[in-house]
Amino acid sequence: MAAPVLIIAAPDDWPTDRIVVELERRGGEVFRMDTADFPQHLNLAGRIDQGRAWTGDLTTRHRTVELSRVGAVYYRTPGAFRFPPGMSGPEERFAAAQARAGLGGVLSALQCRWVNHPTAMARAEYKPVQLASARVCGLRIPSTLVTNRPEEVATFAAQTGGRIVYKPVSSPVLIETGQLKSVYTQRLRPEDLEDLVGIDTTVHLFQAWVDKEYEVRLTVVGERMFAVAIHAGSQAAHEDWRSDYGSLTYTATTVPDEVSAGMRALMGRLQLRYSAADFIVGPDGRWTFLEVNPCGQWDWIQGASGLPIAEAIADELQGVS
Repeated sequence: MAAPVLIIAAPDDWPTDRIVVELERRGGEVFRMDTADFPQHLNLAGRIDQGRAWTGDLTTRHRTVELSRVGAVYYRTPGAFRFPPGMSGPEERFAAAQARAGLGGVLSALQCRWVNHPTAMARAEYKPVQLASARVCGLRIPSTLVTNRPEEVATFAAQTGGRIVYKPVSSPVLIETGQLKSVYTQRLRPEDLEDLVGIDTTVHLFQAWVDKEYEVRLTVVGERMFAVAIHAGSQAAHEDWRSDYGSLTYTATTVPDEVSAGMRALMGRLQLRYSAADFIVGPDGRWTFLEVNPCGQWDWIQGASGLPIAEAIADELQGVS
């Protein structure tokens, strides 16, 4: 009997639903959980001894999976632990720390295929780590400044001819006055550089502007690469395509050999089996690496291009080459 696949994701993550459906269509055994289910709707019993690795099980009201049988884990943005009401703030923080170290520790210790392991994801999410790794792996990167010193921004702008962009160093999403907002990549104008007040309040990331013909979302699953050219239909989308999805058009494209080699090296260096990487393709045809997301969205690209990304993820989880 094939080893079960453990899915760790929020219940409303509908791209994950497609992975579950694909695995079950193939007759695979799936145990889906969310860390938010623990400890009220999910129980753990794990044991390790000198003579054997972790055994025990995860149990919900309806299902159980034996830890030692798990053949692969698909890990994708699960929710925060939810504890019974009535706990004080310090009690809840203590319980959360114990749950993270206990449940998270036992799961992280499972010796199986991971897409992706949370410790690898945590490190790979740092953009400075991504850029340094991409450079070492032979990928072309834009000149980048990370700083909270206004004078450094002025110097960087002068050295790049004033053609620079600002972008968030981490997630571009924030909640303000109860509303979800996004901070998109912004090309700075000369007047923006005249007033750099506020730069010293936190760290900022600036990059040299790269002339673009179009951009590419390169989804990597194991050894397979799915490249889709993203063509901007508005000025806003030309600066950051996430700001105007309605203007975009998509075409499947091929990956240059040197980029394929660089991405394989990068995936190995970051210990990832899945990623969604973004590139700029210039008028000269050269690819410039921008970033890699170890938990990047893929379903919309599959819908736009017809590329079999869900099937590839299922293959990776089942060890199908």
